[in-house]
Amino acid sequence: MHNPFSRPTGLLLLALLTLLVACSGKTTVESDLGIKGAPDWVNEGTNILKTKNGRLFHGVGSAPPLGDLSLQTSTADNRARAEVARILSSYMEIVSRDYIASGKAGESGFTEQSVSRQIDNITRINLTGVRIIAHWRDKKNGVIYSLAELDMDQVKKILDSVGNMNAGLKQYLDKEGPKIFDRIATTKEN
Repeated sequence: MHNPFSRPTGLLLLALLTLLVACSGKTTVESDLGIKGAPDWVNEGTNILKTKNGRLFHGVGSAPPLGDLSLQTSTADNRARAEVARILSSYMEIVSRDYIASGKAGESGFTEQSVSRQIDNITRINLTGVRIIAHWRDKKNGVIYSLAELDMDQVKKILDSVGNMNAGLKQYLDKEGPKIFDRIATTKEN
């Protein structure tokens, strides 16, 4: 099975996402699938959201009919969790780059070479706080969609459990992370 977080592919995705964020100032998913009758989250796709309920990472995964509804649902759930891991990794990349640009990274010995290692360590963490909060099945083609969610508060708990994370980066994330999140998030009224 192909690992979507393999170093060459993962670094390419991170570089592309960083470029998009740098150019736009906001991360807006332009992936409206246009599926009639589908919930908004299906058509909007994976996203970083700020809502009245908090700062959220949403991952959307899907699976075609596999002959076993349980297997199909589990596959869609796992793909949605992988999407959350991917956007969390992208967020951490942005925070790390901002930390380096702030000039404080040099004081703590954090270099660009450390960024990749830190991101790899964080994405390998078991994201126990990721919850599947919705499913939807397209009656036309039988595809099941899953919506996974991770709250920013849970991310902070996960990062606190990382023993080998750079202390300066961790402090920077605590102080500046919410501002960076708000800068790149899509705001929703729900």
